[in-house]
Amino acid sequence: MTDDLLPSPLHDRHLALEATLGEFGGWSMPISYPAGTVAEHTSVREAAGLFDVSHLGTVPITGPGAAAHVNTCLTNDLDRIGPGRAQYTMACTPDGGVLDDMIIYRVSDDDLLLVPNAANSTRIIEMLQDGAPDGVTVTDRNRELAVLAVQGPRSAEALAAALGEAGAHVAELDYMGFTDLEGGGVRVCRTGYTGEHGYEVVLDAEAAPAMWDALLEAVRAVGGGPCGLAARDTLRTEMGYPLHGHELSEQISPVQANSAFAVGWDKPAFWGREALTAERAAGPARRVRALKATGRGVPRAGMTVLDGEGGNPVGTVTSGTFSPTLKIGVALALIDTDPKVAIGDTLVIDVRGRALPVEVVKPPMVPSRVR
Repeated sequence: MTDDLLPSPLHDRHLALEATLGEFGGWSMPISYPAGTVAEHTSVREAAGLFDVSHLGTVPITGPGAAAHVNTCLTNDLDRIGPGRAQYTMACTPDGGVLDDMIIYRVSDDDLLLVPNAANSTRIIEMLQDGAPDGVTVTDRNRELAVLAVQGPRSAEALAAALGEAGAHVAELDYMGFTDLEGGGVRVCRTGYTGEHGYEVVLDAEAAPAMWDALLEAVRAVGGGPCGLAARDTLRTEMGYPLHGHELSEQISPVQANSAFAVGWDKPAFWGREALTAERAAGPARRVRALKATGRGVPRAGMTVLDGEGGNPVGTVTSGTFSPTLKIGVALALIDTDPKVAIGDTLVIDVRGRALPVEVVKPPMVPSRVR
């Protein structure tokens, strides 16, 4: 690990497991373990996998009017959820680009927890602090809290076993519901980024190693193991989930990324509202599409997408990989909307000078069991 990268609270655990580490959002994080990305991916689809995602930001927003303040900033409408619920939302630029996408936990009107992406956390914190009403505090606890994820069809079984009596009721959580375990210090939410039934656990960084050990033992008992961020990426790509910096960015709006569901269109104010409302009314000039290869080849981000005749550029791959589940290449791509591209159409990806035919499909590309 280089000196300028932040270590996860579980860094020593990853070293002991012989993980391959890499830079992610300024952190040194596990990319894969000796079993390999395909095995890790498969364990999540078939049993359970344990991820360290402690690079994610953890930002408590507290004080009278905290929810009202955030609701004038972020895209989604916090009034759609009540206490004990989480919500997917975004922070946008004035011209409608996405600064970050994130999850927000609503404990009460005066107590929220925002979980942004690592690379964007500082910027989002500063923006929320700017203009916050008196008494509303926005705090950076990224180094003080850890985030673990247990994902897969047997994740509830594994999590309950690791938590014992304290976690007896976690299997009853609804999707995007969360609970604070008795005794405090541990929050469990029915969220994740894999398309499988799963949970994310937020807890004090000092307590993370012991929790990791307990969860890893329980996950292994149901046939799974530790998983790195490479498997997290292949899993989310199969589902068509956007990743900031790929399908969402300051140049790619929620409307273009098929994420308009996370915009509270009826709210009177949020960052980027005027630009997004105008784009929605006019229709986007391009839109993220899911693509399945019908020939041999693996698409990668940055590759050019051509029309069905293979001659005219119509877009660019934003994420591409080999799908361990489907055993084919899959991709997400930003495709022009004129001429119109429909589900079932054939396009071509230029894979280093070789034409790879792909079919436009509706995501997810494998069945979702997230709910």
